[in-house]
Amino acid sequence: MKVLAAFLANTVANFLIGLLVAKFLGPEEYGRFALAFAIGVIVQTALFDWMRLSATRFYSTRVREAEPAIRSTLDFSFLAVAAALTLLGGVFLLVAPTVSLGDALIALALATAAINGLFDYSTALLRARFEDRHYGRVVLTKNILALLLTGGGAFVFHSAGMALAGSLASIFGAVLTARASLADPGASPRGARLDTAHMLIAYSAPIVAANMLYQSVPLAIRAMASSYYGFAETGQFSLAYDLGIRAIYALGSALDVLLFQIAVAAHERHGSEKAKEQIARNMTIVAAFLLPACAGVWLTMPSIEELIVPAQFRGPFGHYLDLLLPGLFAMGLIQFAVNPVFQIEKKTAPLIGAASLAVVSGLAFALALPRGADASSLALAQCGAYIVALGALIAFAARAAPQWPRLRDLLAALAATGAMILAVRPLATLAPGATTLLMQIGVGAVVYGGATLLLDTAGLRGLAVGVARPLLSRVLARARTAL
Repeated sequence: MKVLAAFLANTVANFLIGLLVAKFLGPEEYGRFALAFAIGVIVQTALFDWMRLSATRFYSTRVREAEPAIRSTLDFSFLAVAAALTLLGGVFLLVAPTVSLGDALIALALATAAINGLFDYSTALLRARFEDRHYGRVVLTKNILALLLTGGGAFVFHSAGMALAGSLASIFGAVLTARASLADPGASPRGARLDTAHMLIAYSAPIVAANMLYQSVPLAIRAMASSYYGFAETGQFSLAYDLGIRAIYALGSALDVLLFQIAVAAHERHGSEKAKEQIARNMTIVAAFLLPACAGVWLTMPSIEELIVPAQFRGPFGHYLDLLLPGLFAMGLIQFAVNPVFQIEKKTAPLIGAASLAVVSGLAFALALPRGADASSLALAQCGAYIVALGALIAFAARAAPQWPRLRDLLAALAATGAMILAVRPLATLAPGATTLLMQIGVGAVVYGGATLLLDTAGLRGLAVGVARPLLSRVLARARTAL
């Protein structure tokens, strides 16, 4: 529960920071910030994300004691990759022709890739050891520093470069606070082993390649938007995508950090079949949370824009996010429902095939769809790319003979979401604002939650009773003591 609380706090902070940066930079400068940040993300994924994935899958409290070579190899790999990035990045900036984004933003993007890679690797180690308190402290520190430095840089300087520099400083400061808790007495870079590195890379390389391909789609779309419509329209489009994907990834990651570790534990203790059962249940739980979340965003969009979106982004924000939502839902299922089928079996090569189809179909859609006055066709192209990838990945997964979720549970989630839409949709006639949003959220939560418990989707009724019973017991015990 502490991990979930940390994820919730991180989600709220990321939304607030993103909105502050957009508000203080404005559409054009935010477009530059978003494009530079996207470059940093794809570099981070390519060079550093395999360490996070390897720590999640192969590192644990038992491994920390029994197999220090895992941690030693990961630590040495980070140092080596960071040094190579520094050297090659410097050479690139010296010899490459000047681009419209500017050398300073590209340099900051590369630095952010390295530091953010270190942050994600460090927090993955803490999660793998279930050190909830230390994990929460690191995330809280990062969020506080980011509010002050990233938001402050945008507010004071109105500069994409200063906002990115603030982000870089906040992440580095958070990592420094985790140094003591991350120490492994038996591990050091000198204990790194080449065969261990080969094993870790063989597992994670297909996942990294797939994620990099997926992330190349929004990067290419942003580049096309800036070329066709300018940085201002790129900023409008990017804010909608950035906040939408952060919401999906925050919810999915909060579930995945618990559910996937449970599946890994089931695999270690009881074998492949039990792990497959848990993965199937995890799929249903992920779908049962993402589906109403996406529908809820669509239903409450006018109030969301009115309350939290900066004035200069209203209108385009809701328009683009509505177009992107089906694709964001598909991406959430890819990352947190279907990918674990391959991860638990350590057979991750098919992920590259599905991601490659996303790139090809995204480019095809972008070129085939007629261009209009804004980037709507590009948003539809990105959405379509992720839906194609989901279909392909499910087809690939079927060949691995997984255990699929029960059809009854998936239909129950759809029925509960449909009931929620029917209940909340009439409230759209009310004036957008805080009261309307609270009413929509309240009605939607009651209807969806009630339908989910009634239909017992994925056994969530038993889980809810199991959580509520001790809480109720404690409340009653305190009431008796007070009396």
